[in-house]
Amino acid sequence: MEIHQFATSLSYGDAISDEMLEIQKILREEGYKSEIFIKFYDPRMARHIKDFREYKKFSSPQNVVIFHFSIGSPVSKMFFRIPDKKIMIYHNITPHDFFIDYHRVLTRECYKGRLEIKLFVDKVDLALGDSEFNRKELERIGYPHTGVLPLLLDFSKFDEEGDPVIRDVFSNGKTTILFVGRLIPNKKFEDIIKTFYFYKKYFNPHSQLILVGDYRGLEKYYASLQDLISKLGISDVHFSGHVEFSELVSFFRLAHIYLSFSEHEGFGAPLLEAFYMRMPVVAYAAGAVEETMNKGGILLFKKDFFKTAVLLDKITRDKTLRENLIDSQLSALKKYKIENISSILLRHIERVSKR
Repeated sequence: MEIHQFATSLSYGDAISDEMLEIQKILREEGYKSEIFIKFYDPRMARHIKDFREYKKFSSPQNVVIFHFSIGSPVSKMFFRIPDKKIMIYHNITPHDFFIDYHRVLTRECYKGRLEIKLFVDKVDLALGDSEFNRKELERIGYPHTGVLPLLLDFSKFDEEGDPVIRDVFSNGKTTILFVGRLIPNKKFEDIIKTFYFYKKYFNPHSQLILVGDYRGLEKYYASLQDLISKLGISDVHFSGHVEFSELVSFFRLAHIYLSFSEHEGFGAPLLEAFYMRMPVVAYAAGAVEETMNKGGILLFKKDFFKTAVLLDKITRDKTLRENLIDSQLSALKKYKIENISSILLRHIERVSKR
């Protein structure tokens, strides 16, 4: 039996792409032949992939193929035609409503994607969500065999020193609020900015907000955020754009608090990365956020920007509170140890291989 993976794309530094590489590493360590079949890829990832059209030479009813479902593509069409045993991992598709005012193509593709996933109910042996939140969605759609496989994350890669230029530019003595995520409307960057406005004006003028994430393709949304910043008259709000991994590490190392107001998360890898970097996390409890945080950090069940600013101030001033939050987060991370998630993955594969 060989165990391979299908996906539409393999990106650089993306959590799902990193997971694919971790899964491949685990499978190869277990003695399985395992390749990743892709349509699109970042040139830096070329050595890790094979063209999905080559899979016909590998296909066998004895194989297990793991498909990371995203918006429809020729890769999904091939996946559902092959005779191999099939596992689909659903990482969630953002509801199209979030994009209506900002990106016509994403609006259409997300709408189509949520329709398409309903078509495959009887075409996979096992459908997995990377959270219980996502698994329940699969169950509601009608998938008869479901399970959970949390994202496989190798936190040890954050042990590097990071980028010295970022460290020198932004290590300016200011209290730093951080958020990491692609600049898309469901992440609610505007709510982070409004909270920072109150925090900087009434509690800590010697502070800065760093928003790390790629905004290419979402220039209209980015412009609306810049307009908000101008109307509020606040300074020290920095958008990084796309960053290299070493730069991301530096941003995590210099920040004091991680703040998230996202309204749709199927998992939330940066929350756990902030946990690992011993940074207190304050996050709005939307989607799978509460489940992902696993009783670590602070959850917000209502959006009140001024009260959240008060909370940020308390965390920065109260050393005991800060240490208790970090301890709760490090405890929560034990759930996501690679050996724990690996055993879950191998049990799912065994379950499918015997069918």
